[in-house]
Amino acid sequence: MIPARGGSKRIARKNVRAFAGKPIIAHSIDAARESNLFDRIVVSTDDEEIARVARDCGAETPFVRPAALSDDYTGTNAVVRHAISWFGACGALPQHVCCLYATAPFVQPHHLREGYERLVASGKSFAFAVTSYAFPIQRALRIDADGCVHPIWPENIARRSQDLEETYHDAGQFYWGTARAFLDEVVLYSAASVPVILPRHLVQDIDTEEDWVRAELMFGALQARQARR
Repeated sequence: MIPARGGSKRIARKNVRAFAGKPIIAHSIDAARESNLFDRIVVSTDDEEIARVARDCGAETPFVRPAALSDDYTGTNAVVRHAISWFGACGALPQHVCCLYATAPFVQPHHLREGYERLVASGKSFAFAVTSYAFPIQRALRIDADGCVHPIWPENIARRSQDLEETYHDAGQFYWGTARAFLDEVVLYSAASVPVILPRHLVQDIDTEEDWVRAELMFGALQARQARR
């Protein structure tokens, strides 16, 4: 299930904006198709242009996302639950569901497969993509109202990086789960989940124009590297 509403604010029409020669949502749809995992690839959208592009790329749009689930405040989980419930009402309740973001051009088919395999093998509720922080968060700084710099955890400033615990963050790509876990609103960031650890060079959140430019540069560098092989 790929959520893709039409009213993105910080980057206008970002779900169908051209990225590396095709609508950015096409990268997610292509990865899902190439993984050979899915019985159905469904885009949940309230927008007819996005729906048309999604269908042209090989996905389905069997329903229109309700306006109540298409505002700036609706979380992804509510959109996933709506899609699962819609299929349930049609007598086709799935066992496993993958929420794959529309703006995830770095997602790899083999990582999608790894996520599914980890979910099934672990018996957990969720498996989702994470990556490590490039710098120890224990040595994070803050800037106060006077413009001065202070360590958030002063006790860690003098410690060696290798002595600090490695930490991770959500990669913002995909979330495998059982349909029941999504419907029951099981907490994602908990012992109910297992990670799929991605390399940092395949992770870039895209929420601002600066993010978009960075993602294009990263994608171009990856393509150039692959061409040299």
